[in-house]
Amino acid sequence: MRLRAYASSDIREIAALFYETVHAVNAADYTAEQLDAWADGRTDLAEWDRSFLDHVTLVAETDGGIAGFGDITSRGYLDRLYVHKDFQRQGIASALCDALERAVGADRMVTHASITARPFFESRGYRVVREQQVLRRGVLLTNYQMEKQREPSTQNAC
Repeated sequence: MRLRAYASSDIREIAALFYETVHAVNAADYTAEQLDAWADGRTDLAEWDRSFLDHVTLVAETDGGIAGFGDITSRGYLDRLYVHKDFQRQGIASALCDALERAVGADRMVTHASITARPFFESRGYRVVREQQVLRRGVLLTNYQMEKQREPSTQNAC
């Protein structure tokens, strides 16, 4: 696996990965109606591309294809983090998250984690700020606002 910067030419493959991942990985925690509201297969590619280019966005490649992606703002908002259903539990999300968190100088990172992703973020030191109900296409989905304080760097005093 190799991490690299996002390129606009990745957008179609990323949109397909997003749809497939939501519908496969999150199916244990959300209903079919909720999954369809979350990822309906009609991602606004131009909007996502603009957003990815505005954020620090990384892609994880394996065997020539995209296995995962994630993006974070300069202020520490981790917007998206998805790993293809066939590459779960191989350290890809951790590698992406590590690199994204290092890429910004924010004192804290914030994300909105799904029920499925909550344990992953908790294992990384994120804490739940609040549970929330988000309305997507007329359907309520549960997620969690989570945050993580950056650990202060250790400096040697002279």
